[in-house]
Parts: sequence; C-alpha cells; structure tokens
Amino acid sequence: MSRRSGAVALIVTAATAAILGLSGCTPQPVFPHNRCGGTSSSERDDKGSSTGNTELKASGPITQPTKEGTTTFTSPFGPRWGTEHKGVDFAGPVGTPIYAALDGVAVKAGLASGFGNWIVLDSLVDGKPVSTVYGHMFDDGVLVTEGQQIKAGDHIANIGNNGQSTGAHLHFEYWDGGRLQGGTAVDPMTKLVGAPSPAGEASSDSPAIELAASSSSIDCAGFGVEGGGDLKAGSVPPEMEPWFRKAGSLCPQIKPSLLAADAKAESGLVRGLTSESGAKGITQFMDPTFASYGQDDDRNGRISIHDDGDAIMAQGRYFCTIAAQLDGWIADGSVKGDPKSLYIASYNAGEGAVKNAGGMPSGGDYTTQTQPYVAKVLAYEAEFAAPGGSGELVVSPGSASGSQVVEAARQFLGTPYVWGGGNINGTTGGGFDCSGLTSYAIYTGTGNKITLPRTSEQQWKVGVEIPIDQAQAGDLVFGSWAGTGPGHVGIAIGEGQMIHAPTTGDVVKQAPLQSDMKARRVL
Repeated sequence: MSRRSGAVALIVTAATAAILGLSGCTPQPVFPHNRCGGTSSSERDDKGSSTGNTELKASGPITQPTKEGTTTFTSPFGPRWGTEHKGVDFAGPVGTPIYAALDGVAVKAGLASGFGNWIVLDSLVDGKPVSTVYGHMFDDGVLVTEGQQIKAGDHIANIGNNGQSTGAHLHFEYWDGGRLQGGTAVDPMTKLVGAPSPAGEASSDSPAIELAASSSSIDCAGFGVEGGGDLKAGSVPPEMEPWFRKAGSLCPQIKPSLLAADAKAESGLVRGLTSESGAKGITQFMDPTFASYGQDDDRNGRISIHDDGDAIMAQGRYFCTIAAQLDGWIADGSVKGDPKSLYIASYNAGEGAVKNAGGMPSGGDYTTQTQPYVAKVLAYEAEFAAPGGSGELVVSPGSASGSQVVEAARQFLGTPYVWGGGNINGTTGGGFDCSGLTSYAIYTGTGNKITLPRTSEQQWKVGVEIPIDQAQAGDLVFGSWAGTGPGHVGIAIGEGQMIHAPTTGDVVKQAPLQSDMKARRVL
C-alpha cells in the first residue's frame, strides 16, 4: 500500500545480519561531548574539512530585557503561591518593547503551554550553554522566528497578557545548562545586577552573531538549533540521538520526537531490517524514495539506508517535504484535519492518498493500516518528547505538592475534551478526558512520583477518602456516581472550585464542585 515502506513485517537479510554481527551498525561519526560549539578532529573528514559550520560565538555582556522606566519589577524568583516561580516578572503596558538580554539564536518562538507565547534564546556565556526565556506575549507580540540570529538589545517581542497571566507583564527566566536540555533555573536578578538598559534596535552594520554549527547542537543535546532540543535525552540509542536532533531541526513542523516515534513504529529502532516488500533500515524506505531524499550525511563516502545519519536525515527531509505540501492544501481548504496526523498518514500512504480523501484517508488498507499507524506514532511521541519542550511545567523529580498538581492542570485550561485523551505525558489526540487530565497533573505535580491508574473508577481506589469540605489544592474530587463507581474526576483547587475536563464539546476549565462529589487525598 505505502509508496514508501510497503508491508510491515520485517526480516533481516544475510547482508545486514553480517553488519549487525560485526558492530551493531555501520561506522558512525564520533561526536565529542566537550562543550557547546567547536569542532574537534573527530568531526573532520579525511580531507580535513569540517563537518559543521562555524562555532556559536560567545555572547557579549548581558543587558536588561526592558528599557529603564518602561516596566516595574513585580514578582521575584523562588517560592510563590506554593510553587517555584522559575523567573521574574516585569509589569508594563501591553505593547511595551522586550529586548534580547544576550546574543544567540531563537530556538523557540511561538505558542507554549502556560506562557501563551514564549521565546527561548540559546546563548554561550563563558563557554557554557545558557537560555533566556521571555513569556506571555500575544501572537502579534512575537517579533522573531525560530532559527533567527539575535543580538543583545534587539527588539524581539512586546509585552502581552497571554496564557496563565494575571496582568500585562514580561516573565523572564535564565537557565544555566539550557532550558530544553534539563538545565537549572537561576535567579535572573543575580545576572542583571548592573546590566545596562538596552539601546534598542541594533544598526544594520552591527556584526552578526553566528549560529551554532550542527556539531554545537549535537554536543549539547540540541542546544542552539531550533527544534533540536525537543528530544528527551537518552530516549533513543546514543548513536542515533544526534541525527534525530539534526533532522528534527530541518523545518519547524517536524520535531525530533516525531521522527523518533515514527522510526519506532517502523522498525522498533532496530538497524539492518528489510521488509518483505523491500523497505529497508530503521526508517523503512523503499529504494526509489530513499534515492530522492538520501544523502551522505555522515560523510563516510557512501549513501546508505543502513547508515543512521543517512537514513534519519532522509526521513526528516521527506517529512518536511510532506509538511510543506500538506500545509498548502490545508491553507487552500482542499484538505482538512490535524496537520501532524496528516503528515504521518502521508508518510505512510503517500500525499496523494490524503489529497484524494481531503483529509485522513479511510477504507480498505487506509482504515486497517494507515489510521492505526498514525495513532501508534502519536502515542509513541510522548516517549521521546523532552519535558517542558512546549513550555509545560517541569518540577524537580520526587518533589510533590498540591499546588504543583493544580499548576500542572491549570496550564492546560482551554484544551479540548477528547474521550480517552491524555496520559502522564500530556495530551493525546489533541486533548484530555477527565481521568487523563488528573493522571497528567498528579504525575507531573509530584515530580513523576505518583502514577494513577487510567479511569476515574480505578483512581477512586487510590489514597484515602476525606470529607469534601476539607478538600485542598491537589486532592481528587469524584462525581457522576453509578454502580461501578464515579464517572467523573477533577482536581480540587480550594474554595469549592476544581479544574476538570468536563465532556465532549467542552474544554478543560475551572468550575464549582458538583453537588454529589466526594474527595480523596493521594499525595
């Protein structure tokens, strides 16, 4: 059926088995883990040319993110409302300019959970990776694009009042080690002491700050490359990790986590496989399709579907080609549906199948193979997505508090109700049902310590029952009782209120407790 991979059943050919028997894979380039940036001798080919571009230049001095007199410092770093405030707030009128604090590259610029919109700027400070984060802008207040080179003092955004915001302000964070690389949030005010007010827009003849090379992003788990940080460290074999990060930075629609999930669906991330129809490698390309998208990305002198780099980069190129084509059809109205789901369907069945169907193809093999394939890839993606890569709450492992549980749920206010949607990793199918939301909030709010069973009836058996009038932030509240138990569950936030995913056609919202509700404490 698929113009790319054909049948799903896999066999190992004698030739590929021989390769696996010798080394487990074809020779892979060595990516040194020295520091972000720089090119080592192991990254050069036998002609002495570098496999990367130029090194990410060290940032100059930090500057204030807003001009003096335009904003007021309103909220410090540290404990706040029972959670950790990982940045500082500067209040000012909507539209007040926000400036880059450091030189670097914008690796995130757009929608983010809790922030409304955010910008994540990766920089090198004293030879070490640092990210600065700017949040709560409206859509028209984000003035840069992902991958754009930025200089300290550039006007990158305007203050808004978007996301989980109680008034117009800039939320500003400073992360040692990188925001998307599992770094550490530090008090930005310790870095901004004595920093000058931004001068404003840099002149056109200002020296450009060079972007990180591919080697720089690989050395630091995607640091410095848009999309490169969206892969959970250690979620794929180490030889494949740099290639998924690099391939996932080729276009904004396709992230490393999606490519890894698709490769798992195709081959289980096992090398050397060939299907009965002739599809090959970890990405299961047919020879004609691989010939169109494969290149000698690992620079070993050959183009091979059995080389990790060549296979994964071809996968990224093909997905990006699909995304560009599908986005055009969605824009002109000839195709409708969730873009990511349609990208995956096209990768499996071909763009023509999606175009002819005007959306998700159905009937025959499309129903029995393509649609389950899409669902499988979407389900797998959560395994590979970096925590907090879309702005979600990230708490310290093993920590737990009711307020963190509430905060984890609150960041998804307005998310559509999807029956069966959601799990400990976040939304699935574009949303949550009631117990999917509570599963995520409890797991995240306890620092990945408590995993609830999936249904409201099963969750009722966890913890201890408490009087409903004693329900506190983070307790579970249950209602819609039947013979099998509660048909609904939400998260108490105090003062007779809860956050819940109500029903089909509705969204995650804050609401009063229902009259028949009972409460259980699971923390």
